[in-house]
Amino acid sequence: MSQAYIYILLTDTGTLFTRSIKKYTKAPFNHVSLSLDPELNELYSFGRKKPNNPLNGGFVKEDVVHGTYRNYPGTTCEIYKLPVSKREVEKIKRLIAFFQKKEKKWFYNLLGVLGVSINEPVEIDSSYFCSQFVSDVLHRSGINLWEKLPSLVTPDDFRKSAKVKKIFEGKLFEYHPIKIQMNT
Repeated sequence: MSQAYIYILLTDTGTLFTRSIKKYTKAPFNHVSLSLDPELNELYSFGRKKPNNPLNGGFVKEDVVHGTYRNYPGTTCEIYKLPVSKREVEKIKRLIAFFQKKEKKWFYNLLGVLGVSINEPVEIDSSYFCSQFVSDVLHRSGINLWEKLPSLVTPDDFRKSAKVKKIFEGKLFEYHPIKIQMNT
């Protein structure tokens, strides 16, 4: 089995919405994204479709340098790498292509976020929240980090998994590959 890696980005932009979530969860990060590369160029999640509109959410290919994060230069983060097989990477790519093909079909599962808070899964067709999406993609690719439904996974669960290894902690724009992209 050939070794490969995927990357998990946990962030806190410091917005009103994220501060509200943080107040409840007491967790340092409240958003999670899945990347296929350490430079975070192939970065996917469920979040804001437009940087200035927090109410319009769904499946997004995130762009750290030019997208929503650009509006939040103080964003803090942790980046983890997860060893996977090349076959699992191919499964992840196929699933992401499926989401991209029907990009306009997907919506943000705000009720699901509320369901997590009461430990009651809320699954709505064509709807995910960030940690539900990342967990579901991993699960469908044969990567199981927990014995829990994707609709009950929180961003903090990724930090607590023994299967991931932290490779960076700090300001997102201080992460070396991002610094290089910002200067080109």
